[in-house]
Amino acid sequence: MRIRHLSLTNFRNYARLELSLPADRPIVLHGENAQGKTSALEALYYLSTSSSPYTSSDRQLIHWRAADDPIPFARLSAELDGESFRRLDVTLMLDKSGGAPRFKKTVKLNNVEKRVMDVTGLLAVVLFLPQDLSLVEGAPGHRRRFLNVTLGQVDRDYAQALAEYEKLLPQRNALLKRIAGRRAGAVELEYWDERLARCGAVIIAGRQRFLRELELLARDRHQELSGERESLRLQYQPNILPAADGNGQLSFEVLGLDKNRQLSAEAIEPQFRARLDEGRAEAIARGITVTGPHRDELRLLINGRDCGLYGSRGQARTVVLALKFAELEWMRRQLGEYPLFLLDDVVAELDSARRGYLLGRLDGAAQTLITTTDMAVFSAEFLRRCARYRVVNGQIENSAN
Repeated sequence: MRIRHLSLTNFRNYARLELSLPADRPIVLHGENAQGKTSALEALYYLSTSSSPYTSSDRQLIHWRAADDPIPFARLSAELDGESFRRLDVTLMLDKSGGAPRFKKTVKLNNVEKRVMDVTGLLAVVLFLPQDLSLVEGAPGHRRRFLNVTLGQVDRDYAQALAEYEKLLPQRNALLKRIAGRRAGAVELEYWDERLARCGAVIIAGRQRFLRELELLARDRHQELSGERESLRLQYQPNILPAADGNGQLSFEVLGLDKNRQLSAEAIEPQFRARLDEGRAEAIARGITVTGPHRDELRLLINGRDCGLYGSRGQARTVVLALKFAELEWMRRQLGEYPLFLLDDVVAELDSARRGYLLGRLDGAAQTLITTTDMAVFSAEFLRRCARYRVVNGQIENSAN
């Protein structure tokens, strides 16, 4: 898929932006800090996922001059081309009309209002950030977010199950606290447990399938980057440890992903429900749901050793780079075409070998946007084949090539 034109109104640094982009070569956005380079990538990410990788507050996305307007709003719109469609317009509006306490999101496809789910996959992105080292070194939540963002763009059933699960979980936790305070009865958990198990089973099955497929791609990229000296393995550690025969004897907890078997959501659901029942007393005592995919973990192993615990910073960077290229290829296989590849100031973070690997594979197959403050990090050969745009104070202009 390709972005032909991006239009922004009152989004971050941009009071107004109209930007047409080439489809056949890497695009470099360069300029000083705090000029709007990252905001341009954030806008594309937001159009794809309806969330920001940098903030959970929609208010922070509104241009400062519009923040105190009677009806503050932001508008993001992109004209897309894809293998299965031509010239689609996707628009996302944020506004606080009617005195609402929160910003309302409205999504339109060719000027027809849609649900966010209805445009899933039309604009898919892979985002690469300097802080992505947290995928290796950070808390489990960083790795779960990686799973959710990637799968949520491709698998509508997963996205719907995740959205419902994230609504159910705090409601169940609130009920657990009421039960602990003797303001509700434990029997009320039956309704919530049934729904939580159904959604959670879809999430676990989706993650297992995704990681099994991703590992094959990431392993090949990692071997190239490490000169065939290291082997990467992705170890999924689901919190409920489902088993193929339902009795725990054939679970995939020890060796990570089972390469020969995929458990269905239907097989996982009753096991999840049983675990909720088993952990009910602890959950009531603690006032939180102690079982479920919100506590899943993913470990990244190099030559059998946990990279997050024992790996060097260089090894962590190699793993992340391998994961991003694997993610790019996996999404292409699922969607039938490449997603956008967005790289926010990451080139300068890489050493010359990894930088060369990255830039050498930006061949135009995936439309790629890169931000930088320093054009000197790029080779002369790469600069000859890229398009360059200078970003200054919320304005983007084509610079000399």
